[in-house]
Amino acid sequence: MSKKTMAILLSWTLVLAVILSGCNSSSSDQEGETGSSGTDGKVTLKFMHLWPAGSSAQQNKLVNDIIKQYQTDHPNVTIKQEVLENEQYKNKLKILSASNELPDVGVTWAAGFLEPYVKGNLFAPLDDVLSGSLSDKFIAGTTEAYAIDGKTYALPIELNISPIYYNKAIFAKYNLQPPATYDEFLSVLKTLTENGEVPIALGNKDRWTGSLWYMYLANRLGGDALEKAINGSGKFDDPALTQAAAEVQKLVDMNAFNKGFNGLSNDEGKSEFMNEKAAMYLMGTWELPNFTTNPDIPQEFKDKIGFFKFPTMEDGKSDINSWVGGPGVGLFVAQNSKVKEEAQKFVQYFVEKWGESSVTEAGVIPATKVDTATVQLPQLYIDLLNELNQASSLTLFADVQMKPAAAQAHLDMIQALFGKAVTPEDFVKNHQAAIDKGN
Repeated sequence: MSKKTMAILLSWTLVLAVILSGCNSSSSDQEGETGSSGTDGKVTLKFMHLWPAGSSAQQNKLVNDIIKQYQTDHPNVTIKQEVLENEQYKNKLKILSASNELPDVGVTWAAGFLEPYVKGNLFAPLDDVLSGSLSDKFIAGTTEAYAIDGKTYALPIELNISPIYYNKAIFAKYNLQPPATYDEFLSVLKTLTENGEVPIALGNKDRWTGSLWYMYLANRLGGDALEKAINGSGKFDDPALTQAAAEVQKLVDMNAFNKGFNGLSNDEGKSEFMNEKAAMYLMGTWELPNFTTNPDIPQEFKDKIGFFKFPTMEDGKSDINSWVGGPGVGLFVAQNSKVKEEAQKFVQYFVEKWGESSVTEAGVIPATKVDTATVQLPQLYIDLLNELNQASSLTLFADVQMKPAAAQAHLDMIQALFGKAVTPEDFVKNHQAAIDKGN
C-alpha cells in the first residue's frame, strides 16, 4: 500500500472516528481532558490553542495576559493551557475527538473544517453567548462562517487577508517596483533569479501554504470558479482551474521558490524571508506582529517590509481587490465539558478582551469591530486594514471551505503539483473526484 493511499485511509478513519465518538458523547461520563468543578467551588478549565511563544510571541503573550486577568477576576477558576504548533494542533484535535476528550475550550476553523465536529455532537452551540453582550461586536459576515443549520458553534477572533510581503531593500537593490500585473510579477522573478536572489519564501510541507498560491492564481484567472467547483455549482474542469495549476508549475520551473520548499514547514520556509534570504512571502495578516509589534524582531528588519496585492492577470475574471482570506480561527466549547457554563463565560470574556487588545498588543486584526480613531497603529497595519475595508471579495481558504476528505485530497494534490508529481490535468481531475465522493 502506498504512503498516499495510507494517508487517505488514515484521514477517513479520523473523520469517521470524530463522527462516531461524537454520536456516543451525550451518554459518556468518562474522565477525559475536560475540566473539573470541585465541591469547594473551584473550577479548572482546559484550554488548547495554537499560539506557541516561539512562533507566535505576541499572540501567546496576549493569551496569557487574558488568562491571568480572568483568573484574577474569577479567583475560583484555574485555566490550564496546552499549546501546539498549527499542524500538531490539528492532529491532536482529531485524536482527542476520537476518544471524546476534547478540551473545555479550543480553537477551530470555520465551514468544512467545523462540520464533522458539529455532526459528531462534539462542539456546543454558542448562540446564547452570541446573543448577549457580544451581539453587536462582530464584523458582519464573520460569525456566519461558523454556523451550521442555524446554530453557531464557534466564535471567530481573527479576520485575515493574505498579501505578498516583500523586502523593500532587496527590491531597491535591483530597482524593482511592487508589481501590479502578473507579467510585471514574472519580470520581478526573472530579475531576482538572474541576480542569484531567492524570489519567494515557501514552506510547503504544510501544504496550505502552497494552496494560497493556487487559490490566488485560480481567482485571478477564473473569478469564483474555484468556489463554485468546491460547492458543486461548478466543476474543476473549468479551464481557469487547469491553467492555474499550470501556472504553479511554471513558477516552480522559474525557480521562484527557495530550494527544498516541499520538505520545509511553514516556519522553516518563513525563516528564509525573516533572515532576508528571500525577497517575498505570501501569507495571512496573522503574520503582521512579526513585521510591526514583536519586540524580538529587529526594527531595522521591520522597516524593510512592505506588501503588495496579488497581481491581476490579462483576461482574468477578478480584480486586484479580491483577496484570499476571511475569518481566521475561532473558539469552541466542548459539548461534553463538565464545566460548560464556565467555559462559555471564558469564551465570551476572551473574545471581548482579544478584540480590545489584539490590535495594539499583538498587531492582529480581530473579528470584532475596531475603533481606529482611539488607537495608535503601525502604518503597515493601517494600510492593510484599509485594504480590507476596500476588498471587493474575500475567498475563504480552500482547505477550510472543503469537507475533511476533500480538503485532505486538495492538500495532497497541492504538494504533488508543486513537486511536479501530477499534471495540471490530473490535478483538477483528482479534485473533482474528491468533491464527487463527498465525505
